Formats: sequence, C-alpha cells, structure tokens
Amino acid sequence: MKYWVSVASKDHVKTGIIEGIAQSCHGKADPLKRMKKGDFVVFYSGKQTLGKPEKCQEFTALGKVLDDEIYPFQVSEDFCPSRRNVEFSQSKDTSIIPLIDDLYFIQNKKSWGYPFRFGFFEINKHDFDLISSQMLRI
Repeated sequence: MKYWVSVASKDHVKTGIIEGIAQSCHGKADPLKRMKKGDFVVFYSGKQTLGKPEKCQEFTALGKVLDDEIYPFQVSEDFCPSRRNVEFSQSKDTSIIPLIDDLYFIQNKKSWGYPFRFGFFEINKHDFDLISSQMLRI
C-alpha cells in the first residue's frame, strides 16, 4: 500500500469527489498509473479555483483507489483526460500551515510549497497518518 498527494484546485477536487474520480496533472495518465488498487490519495489545493489567484493552501479530499483501471473521459472536443475511480472519505478541508513542521516530505520548511510543484508525488505513512488524522476529525 502506498500513499500519494495529488495537487489540484479546490473547485476541481470537489468536482472529483462528486464524480468519484481522480485526475492528475491536467489529465495525464502517467501519475495515475503509479497508483494501485488499495492505495490512498490525499488532494492538496494551493488555489481555490484554477487560473485564479485566490489561495486555498488546504488538503481538500482523501480517498482510496478502488481498482486498477485507468480510463479516458471525453470532457470536451479538445480535452480527454485520464481518470481513476476513487472512494472518498467524509473529511474536512484542512490547512497545511499548522502541519508544515511535522511533514517529512517538506524538507525546506521556508520553501514548503516546493514539493507541490510536481503535481503528484508519493508520501510516507507518517505524513499520510498526520494529514488524515486532521482531515478525518469531523
């Protein structure tokens, strides 16, 4: 079992929750191929809305990968992203700010946003447990 962080704007994450799916890195299949059935994924939203400046800086969803299927989904004539099925847990949006000092994947605490530039990455169990313990405290 592995633990992943996927980065997307909060509006896109909330749509994914409704649809029960994960997309990553603007619909690329490669990040989704790294996940396996039973893995957990936490979604981080640096922005409230794609393309707008309003900050979010929260973990906005938590889910478990349901199967090993990656499939294309035609959103519009010129956009066909890859998707994965995810079962989302009931969770609360959680600010990253109070967690920064205790997250191992953030090595440089002054430049804490750097890891999120990759859009998708693996984290260790300690970090997942810390994040999920805050998100699941409803």
